[in-house]
Formats: sequence, C-alpha cells, structure tokens
Amino acid sequence: MKDLLRLRTSLTETIEKALNEQIKMEAEASAMYLAMSSWCDRNGFDFSGGYFKKQSDEEREHMLRLFKYVSDMGGRAVSPDVTNVQVEFDTFRSVFEQALQQEIAVTQSFNRIADKCQKEKDYVTFTFLQWFLKEQIEEEYVARRALELFEVIGEEGTGLYEIDKRVPKVKYEDTYED
Repeated sequence: MKDLLRLRTSLTETIEKALNEQIKMEAEASAMYLAMSSWCDRNGFDFSGGYFKKQSDEEREHMLRLFKYVSDMGGRAVSPDVTNVQVEFDTFRSVFEQALQQEIAVTQSFNRIADKCQKEKDYVTFTFLQWFLKEQIEEEYVARRALELFEVIGEEGTGLYEIDKRVPKVKYEDTYED
C-alpha cells in the first residue's frame, strides 16, 4: 500500500519530510512575529507592533505556499502544531536580534532543502524553492537594517521612539533585477 501511495507523488519521502519541517518552521516564525507584535504594542512601540504583525502575515503566507505545493504534488502536507511561543522579551533591541536570528535560521533551512533537492535530483521542487531563496535575501536584509537602527540612532533619549518610527520604513530595493 505504501508503494502505491508513493506513486501518487513525485516527492521523495526525504523532500516531503523536509518541506513539512519547513511548513512548521514558517508557522513558528509567524507565531513568533505575532508575539513580538503584541510585546511591542504592550510596550508602546506601535510602529514596530504593526511591522511585526505584517511579518507574521508574510510568514503564514509562506507556510501556506509550501503547504499547497506539497498537496499539489500529491504529498501529505501536515498542519503544524505550534507551542511554547516566547511572549516576553528583555528589551526592544532583543526583539530585533531574535528576528534576525530567525531569518538567518530560515535561510539556512531553505539552503539545506535545496541541497537535498539536488542530491535527490528533484529539480521541480528545487525550482519551486527559488522564490523562497530570493525572498530570504529581502527578509534578512530588512531584519539586519532594522537592527542596525539601534546603532545608527542610539537608544538614549528619544532614540527608541525614533527607531520605532523608522522600522516600518526599512525596505529592500532589489538592484539585481533586470
């Protein structure tokens, strides 16, 4: 029976498992960003609260895109359980440090999946992943620039307020496009 089910999908068990792990990672990122949004809102950082809410929505969209792909390819997409989401943070800056760490971890995860695709000769999934790999350039850039605001502006006086105001304005301009 298991062999018959495998015929319904061109995804290998290795790739399907990796994609489902990534679905979970995206769901956890979405939950983490939502918790960051709530923390920012509770601590008077309204602009950053809105920024992290938007980031949460984006991560959920990424999760759904992966989920749909696994299903469309005949695989078994798993709706992830998300538990133990951190809701308290030490400082405003630590929220952004964790956001950058999260984006770096996501990039590394997509790179590992792409590597597995090449080893398994799954070029269809490898091609599908290109959108995510390119997206991670933007995600890491924005997280890095937002964190750098703490150095550029400083945290003294009205610094945190200025940082909060500028976070939603950090944008990535893709200068590599034709």
